[in-house]
Amino acid sequence: MTAAQTLRAEAAKRILIKDGAYGTMVQQRRLKEGDYCGGLDLMKDQRGNNDLLNLTKPELVRSICESFADAGAEILATNTFNANAISQADFAAEQLVRQINQSSAEIVREVADRYSSKDGKPLWVAGAIGPTNKTLSLSPNVNDPGFREVDFDQVKAVYREQVDALVEGGVDFILIETIFDTLNAKAAIMAALEAEQALGRALPLMISMTLTDLSGRNLSGHTVEAFWASVRHAKPITIGLNCSFGAAQLRPHLSSLSAMADTLVMAYPNAGLPNELGEYDEAAEQTAAQVREWATSGLVNIVGGCCGTTPSHIAAIAGAVRDCTPRIVPAAPSGTLLAGLEPMLIAA
Repeated sequence: MTAAQTLRAEAAKRILIKDGAYGTMVQQRRLKEGDYCGGLDLMKDQRGNNDLLNLTKPELVRSICESFADAGAEILATNTFNANAISQADFAAEQLVRQINQSSAEIVREVADRYSSKDGKPLWVAGAIGPTNKTLSLSPNVNDPGFREVDFDQVKAVYREQVDALVEGGVDFILIETIFDTLNAKAAIMAALEAEQALGRALPLMISMTLTDLSGRNLSGHTVEAFWASVRHAKPITIGLNCSFGAAQLRPHLSSLSAMADTLVMAYPNAGLPNELGEYDEAAEQTAAQVREWATSGLVNIVGGCCGTTPSHIAAIAGAVRDCTPRIVPAAPSGTLLAGLEPMLIAA
C-alpha cells in the first residue's frame, strides 16, 4: 500500500495525531546566534532562522521530532516552514534551501522509520511548506494597489525547489500550511503537481488554511468554504485549518469546512491566543479538552497542535481523542462548486 492508502485506512479506524510546533520547542532552548549559524559563513545574523538548524544542529531537530513521536504523534512534519528562497533571503541563506529541506526530511524520515520498526505502527512524514513572507494577492504599497513584490511564476519556482528537495529527503506528503493567501497556495499546488508529473508517481497533498479574523476569512478574503472550492481540484488527502486562533475560536469555521469537504479534515490549533508578550499560556489539558469537543462532534479525522503546543499538548490531545470516532467523509457535491470570495454551488 502507498502512504496515502495507509493513511486513509488508518484514519477510517481512529482519529490520527499530528505533531506540534518546532518553533515553540526551539524557543525554549534560548539559542544564541552561534548556535544557529554553526560556523557557516553567512553575512547576516541567523538568530530566529529555525530552519537552518536542520544543518547546524540536526541533533536538536531530531530530539524535538522524537519528543513528538514519544507523545503519540503519527504524522511528523519537517522543520521547513520558512525553508524557501524568499524567506531565507532575509537571512542571506537562500543558497542553502535545497540542503535545509533535504536534511530535515532525512532527519524526520529516520525517526519515523525507527519508531515504526519498534511496534509496527505506521508513522508518516509531511514535508512542511509555509506561505513565504510575500503575498501574490495584495499590494504591500497602499499607494499602488497593482504593485506586487513577486509574481506567480517566481513563487511557483520557489516552491518547486522546496518540494523537490523534500521529496529527495523521503517525505510521504507535501503539507502546504498556514495559508493566508489562496493565490500563494495555488502556486504551491502547481509546483507540487508539476513535481508529481516529473516523478511519475503520486505526491499527495495536505492543505491547511489559516484565518486572519474571527469572521472566518484568510488575508486574501476567502471564507473556508470558498477556499475549499478554490483548491479541491488538487484532490488533497487532507484539508483543514491551522494556527489562526485557539481551538474554541476555530470551532465554527472548522464545522463549516467539515460539512462540505469530501476528503479527510486535519486541524491543529494554537495553544489558545497569545498573551501581551506573544507567548501562549493555554495548558495542555485545556487545549485537549477543546479538541476533544471537535472530535465528539464528528468534525475531524486528524488533530495536532500549532504555535505554543509542546509534546505535553500533543500527548494530552492524543489521550483526549483516543476513544472518539473519526469524522465520516461526506460525498462530493453533485453540482459545480465555484468561488469568488464566497462559494457558489451550481445545482446539477
